[in-house]
Amino acid sequence: MTIPLESRRIVIAGASSLLGAELKSLLEESRFAASDFRLVDEEIVAGTLTEAGGQAAVIQPVEEDSFARAWVVFFTGSAAFTRSNFALAARSGANLIDLSGELAGQPDVAVWLTKLSGAPSPNVSANASKVFAVPSSAAEIIARLTMALSSLQPSAVSAVAFQPVSAAGKPGIEELESQTGQLLSFQSVGKQVFDVQVAYAMLDRFGPSSPHSLAATLRLLRREVRAALPGSTNPPAIQLLHAPVFYGTTVTACAFMDRQAEAADIARLCSNAGFSLADTDGAPSNVTSAGEIALQLAPPSPDSAARGAFWFWAAADNLRLPASNAVKLAESLLG
Repeated sequence: MTIPLESRRIVIAGASSLLGAELKSLLEESRFAASDFRLVDEEIVAGTLTEAGGQAAVIQPVEEDSFARAWVVFFTGSAAFTRSNFALAARSGANLIDLSGELAGQPDVAVWLTKLSGAPSPNVSANASKVFAVPSSAAEIIARLTMALSSLQPSAVSAVAFQPVSAAGKPGIEELESQTGQLLSFQSVGKQVFDVQVAYAMLDRFGPSSPHSLAATLRLLRREVRAALPGSTNPPAIQLLHAPVFYGTTVTACAFMDRQAEAADIARLCSNAGFSLADTDGAPSNVTSAGEIALQLAPPSPDSAARGAFWFWAAADNLRLPASNAVKLAESLLG
């Protein structure tokens, strides 16, 4: 017998995160609006008053019965939080959907991407796995671009992803905002979150006392991309840098083609892979992608100094895109 939607318990683990809040908002606008929501997170934020399904709700700490009778559990917090609570959630028998990057590439974890043009949608109801990984926006951009170019047999593909401060949550946003004001007022800057000046600065690492690590996030990103690619596809070289912006993921990539290719043909392959191609007058950015679920891509640009090389520039909302993909996955799981 089919369980009615209003009787399906949905647990958002990591509910206080920006990604958790975005996911909750989208779920409340979807077919799951009347579901039984349970919000859990780390002890430090337990007791926070919020709302879910139009009702007042309190974020609870994870306890032995937190995932009891759950139909689906979304992990939207840190990778460490997912790692600490995965086993308990798995014992509940619920479908597990990870947006933290922690489970990507692990055994019996299916990576889920919305369909490519001309390909059937993933049949998750027929998939033996009950554990799914939804890639981050940066991972999805890089994986889709790599797959789009695979038929051209590139000799090398490299990508640099630019991470906004919202990856560190509300404290990261507040620190960039306060540092910007302090610098404009010729004051010394506070560095509690990043242990370094992040305003007006491009960085490949944060300070040694920061709880956030670009190197650790880069390892997760590389693992996400590798897990999303078919086994026969070589993963690209990837770097991750801090960008002094609040929201939005941007990626620049370069590919060296072994086969002769025209920009128009490459653009068509990228469109078939799920990208929304911008016109020549409208460059994608963290601003144009805000609030959107599209993967925005500028027209591929040949490098006049390097034969066979093409440059790519893409942007996506770092919160809404993965949250929207997770909701679509949950809808697919309804069967």
